[in-house]
Amino acid sequence: MSAAAEEYFLASTDISISGLPKISLHDHLDGGPRAETIIELADAIGLELPAAGETALADWFENSADSGSLVSYLKTFDVTTAVMQTREGLSRVAREFVQDLALDGVIYGEVRWAPEQHLGTGLSLDEVVDAVQEGIEAGIDDARAGGYGPAGQIIRVGQLVTAMRHADRGLEIAELAVRHRERGVVGFDIAGAELGFPAGNHRAAFDYLAQNFFPVTVHAGEADGLESIRGALFDGRALRLGHGVRLAEDITIERQDDENTYVTLGRLSQWVKDREIALELAPSSNLQTGAISAWGTDLSEHPFDLLYQLGFKVTVNTDNRLMSNTSISRELALLADAFEYDLSDLEVFQQNAAAATFLPLEDREELAEIISEGFEDA
Repeated sequence: MSAAAEEYFLASTDISISGLPKISLHDHLDGGPRAETIIELADAIGLELPAAGETALADWFENSADSGSLVSYLKTFDVTTAVMQTREGLSRVAREFVQDLALDGVIYGEVRWAPEQHLGTGLSLDEVVDAVQEGIEAGIDDARAGGYGPAGQIIRVGQLVTAMRHADRGLEIAELAVRHRERGVVGFDIAGAELGFPAGNHRAAFDYLAQNFFPVTVHAGEADGLESIRGALFDGRALRLGHGVRLAEDITIERQDDENTYVTLGRLSQWVKDREIALELAPSSNLQTGAISAWGTDLSEHPFDLLYQLGFKVTVNTDNRLMSNTSISRELALLADAFEYDLSDLEVFQQNAAAATFLPLEDREELAEIISEGFEDA
């Protein structure tokens, strides 16, 4: 059973986390195909896979991604992107992606992906974006028709068009994103190998996006530290930080006692906190890639709770559902177990995410109301 289809409960209660309304901000399209779909699409194009059978292939992705290195982690995407080179493949993966979000109780999701990595069969950048949007809309229709998620649930999904930070197509991809802003694209991102590829390399793209009042999130503070986060904010004008977990490096713990931890924030972390810049944290992924190695190798050592207790706008995300064999409900369950969170804490995380979506203010307020009502009824 996939993590999306499995039901998760808040520890020592009968409250179904899976049934709660949730927001997904950081979720990669090529990190979420179903193993069975990869097998079928690979067979159609004659692609040899690293493992035979649905269960074995899913295990291969999870075990290979659990490498302690972002670079090694990213190699697993060679397989998923290979089966996402046709209009049919892209649309199917996007459709099922939305179905799985709905199964997990997500009411709004932003799915990020890099169009430049899906041109292998001759499709244009505009054509691949249209193909993904076609799949998203079909998945939304499926959810509304029933069978995916809580009865009567309505899900919305927007695309975050992503440029690969090690390539030189940033401006071209930014123009693509803006071109499709009325056809499903809600924001822009840069992703891929972080260390050695600063956001400043794409300054022209970020200038263009700012001139067009187009929202940006930037992967930063995952495989690189504070300078990468500074670049995301200064060069990228990022409204959110993709991961951003290593912002905790700018927090000095002065002393601790049985009840309190006394800290000093650096100027960067203070800025992020004061401006309420959302952190798109992905606990399981952060463990797999070694992003939290400075703090430990167990979820209980993740600086998530430190950031939360200090008032940062933390959000909970999957990053790549296939590679981490996870869902937002599972991530919330893991965090609740690790830090003894209750229902009110989980609601804070969802309200933080709703406020950070790249939607108009009125739509964000509507999401906030849906979340409040759903948690009240839990």
